[in-house]
Amino acid sequence: GDYVISYTAVDSSGNKAKMLERQVSVVDTTAPEIRISGLSTVAHEAGTTYSDEGATATDLGSSVEVAASGIVNESEVATYTIRYSATDGTNAATATRTVNVVDTTRPVIILNDKEKIEHEVGKAYEDFGFKARDTLDGDLSGSVKVTGAVDVEVIGDYTLIYGVEDGAGNEAMTVWRTVKVVDTTAPEIRISGLSTVA
Repeated sequence: GDYVISYTAVDSSGNKAKMLERQVSVVDTTAPEIRISGLSTVAHEAGTTYSDEGATATDLGSSVEVAASGIVNESEVATYTIRYSATDGTNAATATRTVNVVDTTRPVIILNDKEKIEHEVGKAYEDFGFKARDTLDGDLSGSVKVTGAVDVEVIGDYTLIYGVEDGAGNEAMTVWRTVKVVDTTAPEIRISGLSTVA
């Protein structure tokens, strides 16, 4: 508000000086102070829910309401900005938080059936299959690469290696299946002629 200060003086003989006045205008030119809760720049893993920590504001010792704006798309790798604003009715303040949505999570491969199996020699081998999933890209089963082969005509141990990477280049932990080609079939004996003779 506006205030008036008056100045007067009287000398020893009782003479009064002309009164002077000073006008004082009390104004508020200080904007609120916004404090961001947590870090002003954060890395957030794609595919997971983002929950902002918010901000607080004070003005001349009193709390002031903070308004936040901006969105973070957890499904898209990009840089996003959350903007905070506060006002005391006269002065306004703003602050921002930078949210970097990143994809650093490996896909996961899960084998159907066991990691170690036995297979009868001479019979065609058909793999039991697998599933691959990524938090951001979803189902990657169709992108899995299998290296290695099983020679069903030769008894021995064979290793099949399964691998996949997501759109960000994150590689899944290598998964492998050991196929042991075995011979558990007994020989078949055929008698020439009759089995009973006289």
